[in-house]
Amino acid sequence: MAARSKARKRALDILFASELRSEDPVVALERAIEAGEGPTNDYTGTLVRGVVEHQERIDEVLTTYSKGWTLSRMPAVDRNVLRIGVYELLWGDADVPETVAVSEALHLVQDLSTDDSPAFVNGLLGSIQRDRASLA
Repeated sequence: MAARSKARKRALDILFASELRSEDPVVALERAIEAGEGPTNDYTGTLVRGVVEHQERIDEVLTTYSKGWTLSRMPAVDRNVLRIGVYELLWGDADVPETVAVSEALHLVQDLSTDDSPAFVNGLLGSIQRDRASLA
C-alpha cells in the first residue's frame, strides 16, 4: 500500500473514532502523535486538520449533492471518507490528481463499508469533482 493510501486510511481511522467518541479529531491526532502511536506520515495530519478546518463547508457541499441522504443517515465510514475526498478535491495538494482522490475514496469504502457504498461515494464525489471550480 502506498504511503498516501496509508495516510488516508489512518486519517479515516482518526476521524471515524473521534466522531464516535464526540472528540475533536485534532486532539485525537495530537494525542496519537504524543503517545508514539503514529501517524508517521505527515499527510495524515494534513488530511485530519484540513477536514476539521473546512468541515462546515464540506458538510454543506455533501448535503447539497447527496440527494435524498442526510449526513446523519449515511454510514459513518462513508461520511468520513466523503469528507476526506471533498477536502482533497477542493483544498488538497495540487500534486494529488482529482481522479486519484476519488479512486482512493472508493478503495476505502470498498474495503470498509457496505456493498452499496462504492457506487454512492463514486457518484457523489464525481458530481463534486465536475463542479469543483465553483465550490471551494
